[in-house]
Amino acid sequence: MQPGFLRSAITLGLLALVGPFAIDMYLPALPTIADDLQTTIAATQTTLTAYFIAFGVAQLVYGPLADWIGRKQPIYIGLAIFIVGSLASAWAPSIGWLAAGRFVQAMGAAPVMVVPRAIVRDLYTGGQATRMMALIMLVISVSPMLAPLAGSGLIALGGWRLIFEVLAGAAVLSVVLTATQLPETLPVENRVPIRPRVLLAGMRSLITDAKFIGLTLIGGFGMASFFVFLSTASFVYTGQYGLSSVEFSLAFAVNAIGFFGASQVAPTLGERYGMARMVLIATFGFFVTMVILLALTLSGFNTLGVLITLLFIGYAFFGLVMAPVMVMALDDHGDKAGLASSLGGTLQMVAGGVMIVITAPFFDGTTLPMVTAIAFCATMAFGFAVITLRTAPQTGAAA
Repeated sequence: MQPGFLRSAITLGLLALVGPFAIDMYLPALPTIADDLQTTIAATQTTLTAYFIAFGVAQLVYGPLADWIGRKQPIYIGLAIFIVGSLASAWAPSIGWLAAGRFVQAMGAAPVMVVPRAIVRDLYTGGQATRMMALIMLVISVSPMLAPLAGSGLIALGGWRLIFEVLAGAAVLSVVLTATQLPETLPVENRVPIRPRVLLAGMRSLITDAKFIGLTLIGGFGMASFFVFLSTASFVYTGQYGLSSVEFSLAFAVNAIGFFGASQVAPTLGERYGMARMVLIATFGFFVTMVILLALTLSGFNTLGVLITLLFIGYAFFGLVMAPVMVMALDDHGDKAGLASSLGGTLQMVAGGVMIVITAPFFDGTTLPMVTAIAFCATMAFGFAVITLRTAPQTGAAA
């Protein structure tokens, strides 16, 4: 592996890490926030919903902006907004203010997720792009494994507000990283000015592209299942199973190990068996595992060990899906990679936010509502995989 390839993956991964850290680091604090701000579980979950929806919608702005002014400037703009949102969250006097701060924070986190994907498309396609995306995801994998533990430690040191102050500091370091380690990958002659008519035409071509939409929704429903887990797991693990915030962080990390570990073998398996075939089989495994988990939960076999084990297996299957569907969705749209990346990210994040809104009224602090929503999302992901990949088998080839 070339040193430049690895350095690019690490740099892009560290930048993309800002958004996940803003989610994962404060998960152990959700019950504490609910108590401190004297609010309900459902109201506390709105801080996640606000983040996901803003994070998704903002990508529609940053994607075209990255096609117009280059890849680096939108990152600077986003990180500045992220710092403002982080400090607003840290000083929030009520749950409403916290949700608003999280909304602003997400508006700033969006470019450090969408722009790296466009940079990957600038530099690579096919198998190399999948390998790069997998390496980026490997760097990002430290978030669900370490961020909750770091959040628990910060809560012990200075309370939940300290988490957001630390996130603001991390954004400052990301500005330095962008300035010193990230080259501009979009030449001036390849930039596309933002013209409403051209932008609408580009969006129309993407929305009417069945392959693009299908691949996006496969990843979208898979991510939506994980977002439901994010919004409910801390209450389930600490409430129903009596875990401490540190124990919850360790249990949460198990899922991340399965997901990100599997993502590292996705390029090899995809090149050997074809991307489309691998995604189809993996989404089937994801679907079957989550349906089994739902059946066991309905039957009363909802022990902590069963829950952790089957979530680990299910999200390991999904780890074989996420990077390939991102790459395949962008492969045919190199001329508008920023727009395609942002629209795909928007659809995925909004799907996650909507699922949290739908499930929140039914959540009672137990596993059943959480597992039911996850199984539904897995079913939808598999359904879209069958529709998209069986009717377009040529998408499985990876150069």
